[in-house]
Amino acid sequence: MSPGATALSIIFAIVVIGSFTGFLAARHRTSSLEEWAVAGRGLGLALVWILMAGETFTTFSVLGVSGWIYSKGGPTLYVLAYLTLGQTFIFFFGPAIWEHGRRLGLQTVGDFFAVRYRSSLLGAVVALAGAVFLVVYLQLQITGLGIIVEVASFEQIGRAPAMLAATAVVASFVMASGVRGVAWVSFLKDFLMVAVAVFVGFGLPWAHFGGIGAMFDAVIRAKPGHLVMPGGTQNLTHSWFITTVLVNSLMFAWPHFFGGIFTAKSADTVRKNAIIMPFYLLPLGLIIIAGCAAILIAPGISNGDLALLTAIRRTFGPGMLGVIGGAGALTAMVPAAIHILTASTLIAKNVYRPLFAPAMSDDATARVARLTVVAVTAVALALALNSSATLVGLLIMAYSGVAQFAPGIILGILSRRVSSPAVLAGLIGGLAVAGGLSFTGRDPFLGLNAGFIGLIVNVALVAGVGRLTPARPSGFE
Repeated sequence: MSPGATALSIIFAIVVIGSFTGFLAARHRTSSLEEWAVAGRGLGLALVWILMAGETFTTFSVLGVSGWIYSKGGPTLYVLAYLTLGQTFIFFFGPAIWEHGRRLGLQTVGDFFAVRYRSSLLGAVVALAGAVFLVVYLQLQITGLGIIVEVASFEQIGRAPAMLAATAVVASFVMASGVRGVAWVSFLKDFLMVAVAVFVGFGLPWAHFGGIGAMFDAVIRAKPGHLVMPGGTQNLTHSWFITTVLVNSLMFAWPHFFGGIFTAKSADTVRKNAIIMPFYLLPLGLIIIAGCAAILIAPGISNGDLALLTAIRRTFGPGMLGVIGGAGALTAMVPAAIHILTASTLIAKNVYRPLFAPAMSDDATARVARLTVVAVTAVALALALNSSATLVGLLIMAYSGVAQFAPGIILGILSRRVSSPAVLAGLIGGLAVAGGLSFTGRDPFLGLNAGFIGLIVNVALVAGVGRLTPARPSGFE
């Protein structure tokens, strides 16, 4: 058997096991929207931790982070900072989000805005924007999965066929099993991801340099300054680093994090999860070390997203490459599933139902959400097949947009005086600025993250319009 066939066989076996696990979860009742979208609000600490780790640690964590440390160096360390700070926000605001969700039957971030501000229009705008950013995030997962299969198979399977097959499987078990199926698959995915991180984090430096310390010495000699700011870039300075950490730490505003919070069986589960989640950064640190080793093991690669897998392929046999490739495939499929589910629920419940079928029942909404899975998957797949953006670049752009939800969420919890027109004006202004800067290649702008500038505009508009418009009583009262 050829090396490519060996690696492909192992990847295929791991993906089949993971997919079967997802379909197995369909034994649980998933006909209702409550069960399909938020698992009946019954997940304990272990499942919530696994589910939210699966949402946080994705293809970006394996290929994107290692690719950025390979090509850009020091600025990559923003990832460790924002993931830690982000749990602090979840610790303080997550329990309040959960409490309102349980009491009022909220299932999405669109529900939060629609109910809190008594505005279905605001809920629809948030839901539509959230679905767009989830599609961008989903595009990242699909692109990463194609890279994994292409490189691990020694180019015997092209990127496009791998994307098509995997997204079809993911969409199928999302339609069948809902969020509970994603949580089940996350167990296998997280076990394999941790094992791979330990193996490559220690194995690559040891095989080529005799240890991690010797590897860093060699990298510093070969590329002085690469592992400090601004690394291999000209514009990712300390001000960019700080503002990007601040923007990305508002990760609780992501629609799929809202869904993850709502699945918990208690507010205390959410709080405890925020405390233990930073331990999951340890494997991510090992992936960064492996990316540093790839700088010298596989020099000259123009697309940094390929660096880690190329270094692994040059170091270990096809069997180990297959295991690593299979783990990477699940690392793409699990978050892809939750992004598909969340985007579909947002569109069905917060856009389609209030605008076109206000009298539609939850069961009918669940059926519409399942049908929407196909459309969401198709759009993300089309974007992935026709985009050349790097994985980290896609994620930073999406975070800049999602961060614009944060003022409305925080003020919705802490203040009774903010009005829905003020939040809507701030949201639209922030999205326009962050999106305009990102799509015109001006991120960073004046050394600052585009999303941070959008947040400044957002907060200013909320304050200004809020002084001119009276606040209605909160829907949470």
